[in-house]
Amino acid sequence: MLYDKDIRPPLFDLLEENAGFFGGRVRILEEVTTGRARADAVMVTPGLLYGIEIKSDADTYARLDGQVKNYDWHYDRNIIVVGTSHAQHVMEHVPGWWGIITVEEVDGAVDLYVLRRTQPNPKVKDHRKMTILWRPELARILEKNHMPRYRQKSKKYVQEKLLERVPGDILWPQVCEELFERDYNTIGQEIEQYKRGHRGMSYYI
Repeated sequence: MLYDKDIRPPLFDLLEENAGFFGGRVRILEEVTTGRARADAVMVTPGLLYGIEIKSDADTYARLDGQVKNYDWHYDRNIIVVGTSHAQHVMEHVPGWWGIITVEEVDGAVDLYVLRRTQPNPKVKDHRKMTILWRPELARILEKNHMPRYRQKSKKYVQEKLLERVPGDILWPQVCEELFERDYNTIGQEIEQYKRGHRGMSYYI
């Protein structure tokens, strides 16, 4: 039986080795919370975000319906990765635009097979997708587009202003570039510095 921890390293290696298929560059972010949703992983590419849900042999489909809804709101494309115990019925549980990767153990090694490639997600909501960004990242995108800092406005207000004023073909590559550059070692300090400079303002909501 393969567990989540067994699947992640070879899965991420496979995706990174095939970066050319995804625009030449990928970065994997694990355990990403966006709004009330959490993705096992998000693959960042130049201009597109891929949500990745992992269902190992130890998992069930019990929560998958709700997870599919959240993934479809937040990401441009989605992939489900399943152990052999789920492979026979996985197509019954995810929409036709979801990619499917199956995983099994062969001769002591983890073997992955692309059962179905991803298609564009028709249900993605831009205002939901923007919630993946932290406030300092939003501030840098505002600066790049020569927009006001909206220092006394909420995070939601800033997201909406960016969606309103910046064309998608400019905005989404900028969003992805921020995620490529995200540094989890320093972001806590960066957010705290931002908060100290904006006391009494709704910067974090």
